[in-house]
Amino acid sequence: MLSRPPWEYGVAAHEEPPADADRLLVWLARRQWRTLVAGAACGIPWMLATALIPAAVGRAVDAGIVQRDATALVTWSLAVLGLGLVSAATGNGRHWFAVQNWLVGAFRSGVVADRAVRRAGPALTREMPAGEVLASFTSDFGRMGHTFDVFARFMGAVVSFVVVAVILLRGSLLLGLVMLVGGPLLVASLAFVMKPLQRRQSAQREQAGRLTALGADTVSGLRVLRGIGGEEAFLERYRAQSEAVRLAGVRVAGTQATLDAAQVLLPGIFVLVVTAIGARLAVAGEISPGQLVAFYGYTAFLTMPLQTAVEFADKLISTRVAARRIARILAVEPDHPAGTGDVDPALRRAVEQLVETAVLTDPASGVEVLPGRMTALVSARPEETAAVAARLGRTAPGDHGVTWGGVVLDDLPVSLVREHLLVSTPDPRLFSGPLRREIGGQDDEARRAALLVADADDVLGAVDGGLDGEVEERGRSLSGGQRQRLALARSLLRDADVLVLVEPTSAVDAHTEARVAERLAQHRKGRTTVVVTASPLLLDRADEVVLLEDGRATERGTHRDLVRRSPTYRSVVVRGED
Repeated sequence: MLSRPPWEYGVAAHEEPPADADRLLVWLARRQWRTLVAGAACGIPWMLATALIPAAVGRAVDAGIVQRDATALVTWSLAVLGLGLVSAATGNGRHWFAVQNWLVGAFRSGVVADRAVRRAGPALTREMPAGEVLASFTSDFGRMGHTFDVFARFMGAVVSFVVVAVILLRGSLLLGLVMLVGGPLLVASLAFVMKPLQRRQSAQREQAGRLTALGADTVSGLRVLRGIGGEEAFLERYRAQSEAVRLAGVRVAGTQATLDAAQVLLPGIFVLVVTAIGARLAVAGEISPGQLVAFYGYTAFLTMPLQTAVEFADKLISTRVAARRIARILAVEPDHPAGTGDVDPALRRAVEQLVETAVLTDPASGVEVLPGRMTALVSARPEETAAVAARLGRTAPGDHGVTWGGVVLDDLPVSLVREHLLVSTPDPRLFSGPLRREIGGQDDEARRAALLVADADDVLGAVDGGLDGEVEERGRSLSGGQRQRLALARSLLRDADVLVLVEPTSAVDAHTEARVAERLAQHRKGRTTVVVTASPLLLDRADEVVLLEDGRATERGTHRDLVRRSPTYRSVVVRGED
């Protein structure tokens, strides 16, 4: 049975929004089509009534004033009054639906993004800067509703423009053609401004996201910065990034000012042209005085639909920029996908056999990981080995289907494969709550065994209540080494067939590291394990060590073998202490 959203404007659990900006906008629009149609149903008569007022005024001039017919004058005056009342009534409805459409579009965007963030977990900040994610939650959702807000007015602008053009064609072929051709050309000319504006807005938002990420990273590592005297280095980086954001904002402001000026200037020029042509036709006797008054009223009115069309294009640009960022969040795949439900047992066995026997490869670096062995990756630049580890655990489109670590998954569900794979992060996150829930696992015996392998028994004493105790937010009550070992225990409890660990012992002392290395090798014996580290204690326990230089695997063998025959390896691992 499909689950329903808990509130009217929510998103059902089975619904998967598309991870593409334009398709996401269509997906959102389909879920609020009723209020969009209702808004258009009010917006069209609202603007159409305003557009027809000049026609009624023109008839009042010709039939009432020029012909000196009091009855006709009163009749057409009442028609003007009636059109005004219709415009006022439908205008209220249009505004009500516009606000609702904006709020619902923004709210539902927030719901799908929040769900995607929760689903992706730590994988999100590996794929996107934390500042960019934060910027989406602070500004993008409001922009997602802008296009829905102006939709009703845009529909009214289109219909009223066509109606006025037809009226002008019936009164004067020349004026009608000027309207039908000149109006669309005027709006199309703004594309020369809108495209650069879209690019500059995207660049500004990217720079602002980097600045936010820099500030967030600094706050989380403020103690470390102060300890090593890095405040000045940070201030210089922050100052440089702030300047980049300012320059990007100036570039956006210049283009935005050009667009705002064009919204007033171009329709104004258009009004002057149409009025001048109408005046010449009236002098020549081709149109009546009433028609001239009406034509002037039409041209004055036409600034409204033309400006609305320009505004719609402007809002659509900003909405698409925001939608691209939200789509990036939706596209991130989690490290630990949800259960696959009922799966054919034969298919599950095929996946298990594949994972147990697969030889993982990374073509970009030449790294090869044999099944059932512990392979260590080491480099003078830790970011190189971390990138290889991330690629080994990531599924991606290949030439012959989806690939994972060089293995083609043509006929196998990717989500089922990911159940057997775990890639740890070098900066694991801890949340507040019971310690038992924080580390996971099925029973206390398994939890205590994992804590023993990670040499994290002392965490039970550091947390009041042991497994039943509460871990403070981000594990503030624990030391850096305790947090790291607790995260290692959590990874081991997943009991993944393929486990990738990135710097699992970088925050512990040598004695603790030696115990973790011995127990980890024994615990993972016979299963595929990849460890990114430069620790001799861990490297000595690995079945094979791969040395990377400039992102490429150059040496492989046991730790002791490489120490003996590779000067480069010795310089990285032994750090000059022979």
